[in-house]
Amino acid sequence: MPDQAPSQAPDQTPSRASSEVPVDASGGTDVPGGRPESLGERPRPLHDPDPYSTPPYGGPGPWAPAPPVQHPATTPTHGTAVHAVTPPQGTQTGAGPEDSVPRPAAATQGILGPALPSGYHQAEAPRHGTPDHGPAEHGAPAPTPAPHPSAPHVPGPHASDSYVPGAPAPVAQADAQAHPHTHPQPHPHTHPQPHPQPPHTPWQNYDPWAAAPLQQNGAAVESTTGRRRRTRRGLVLGAALLALVSGGVGGAVGAYLERNGGIDDVELPQAGTEAKGRAADSVAGIAASALPSVVTLHVSGSESQGTGTGFVLDQRGHILTNNHVVDPADGSGEITVTFSGGQTAKAKVVGHDSGYDLAVVKVSGVSGLKPLALGNSDNVQVGDPVVAIGAPFDLENTVTAGIISAKERPITAGGEEGDGSDISYVDALQTDAPINPGNSGGPLVDSKARVIGINSAIRSADSGSDLEGGQSGSIGLGFAIPINQGKRVAEELINTGKATHPVIGVTLDMDYSGDGARVGTKGNDGSAPVNQDGPGDRAGIKPGDVITEVDGQRVHSGEELIVKTRAHRPGDRLELTLERDGKEKKVTLVLGSADGD
Repeated sequence: MPDQAPSQAPDQTPSRASSEVPVDASGGTDVPGGRPESLGERPRPLHDPDPYSTPPYGGPGPWAPAPPVQHPATTPTHGTAVHAVTPPQGTQTGAGPEDSVPRPAAATQGILGPALPSGYHQAEAPRHGTPDHGPAEHGAPAPTPAPHPSAPHVPGPHASDSYVPGAPAPVAQADAQAHPHTHPQPHPHTHPQPHPQPPHTPWQNYDPWAAAPLQQNGAAVESTTGRRRRTRRGLVLGAALLALVSGGVGGAVGAYLERNGGIDDVELPQAGTEAKGRAADSVAGIAASALPSVVTLHVSGSESQGTGTGFVLDQRGHILTNNHVVDPADGSGEITVTFSGGQTAKAKVVGHDSGYDLAVVKVSGVSGLKPLALGNSDNVQVGDPVVAIGAPFDLENTVTAGIISAKERPITAGGEEGDGSDISYVDALQTDAPINPGNSGGPLVDSKARVIGINSAIRSADSGSDLEGGQSGSIGLGFAIPINQGKRVAEELINTGKATHPVIGVTLDMDYSGDGARVGTKGNDGSAPVNQDGPGDRAGIKPGDVITEVDGQRVHSGEELIVKTRAHRPGDRLELTLERDGKEKKVTLVLGSADGD
């Protein structure tokens, strides 16, 4: 029936003449009211303009205008045609109840958008409630309907086409609905041509009721690398939080254990076993070398007893110590020597000298003695390190260390007898190594464990120099007899039993308070103050002369002159400086010798 399609369309749709909009050949429309509309222009809206430009009625904003809401029928599977009930003629089906009211086609066209220009096909997705006459197979070309006498040729909808908002209502589809027995026929002079695609609109493929994949919200889709990075950041953050929590818990537990102790038995750390050897010049090395030669003396007599120290001089058993250590024995007492290893032996006095405060005792029947090496006291300098060894307060094998704090310090000690026979004159080495009662007679050794002095006296806070006269302790002022003088005296005591003293041959006025040592005007027991033909007489010394210097060293008293003289050997030459009648004079003499006690 291809020849009946053009003539039947007007006769079979008389009721749509009042609602259809005539379409001219140019693509324009005749809008009721006689006002022509250009193709693509939107007719006047059905409502007043929105003064606030609220979307979708205002200008383009962040939201695009939404399509009309539709009442769904059965949602078809894509590509499957679903037939719905044909709406009454002259009405336009909408999305709500109000859309069932008949409205002019021009108004419908205004809502849906302007008509497409000629040459474009109206594309429409299968709308619920609208019959779909497209082929069942998705993608098959739709047949061309007969041209409508008052409208341009509009092809029928394709089953797979989508709805395009803003396009005019499909007239051909409406005619097909009005004439169910009319089948569109292809135009005799037309050939299937590729349909040009209409311009893309925001809602071209929109189907709110179709099963669609998850819609995006407009944000950029995160890539796999981004997800991995986010996962790694999460893992790193979790690890950091775990470490922070673990550190806090561990710190709290550690602080608690530190304050309150652990839960297990306490086991303190300790250094391992080390080699016992020490450097030879260290205090430990010096002590290890010198201690086997040091002994402790216990002396008891008829009236008193005491304790002191000594050291071995040779393998014969000779031991050097102080005179005031062995003095309680008084020739009839008992002396016991205890060696550093604990062995003991009896000893006898070989010789002693109170003026030098030195004595030598000897042990018998002892083998394996180790003599202590002797140094040279003339080589000692102030500040040299020294070690003192002794038995302070009977604490044997005690070692103290210090330095030489002064040299040639003139000291006198003793004097308990009252006649001056027990006074010692020492040109001593001063040390700050602690020396206490019981150290007397012990060695003062240098950094090579060589004896440079014999500990003899200390300066106590409540008295003068004390040779074990009391029990006062050390205040850092100790005095030792130089070993050079001790060696000479020890040799004389071993060889002869006596020691000789160097003398000038004059009697000194010990009550003189002026500076220097004054020669007395009369001697002891009424004798001459200057020994006739003595060293002083031969040098020209006269009674009343004041001696101010010895070998260029200043002397301030008679005691200092004796100390300086006894620091030499008999036969040594001295140069003295004298003051006589206000004039200074220098003389030279050779020291004489006198027997000691």
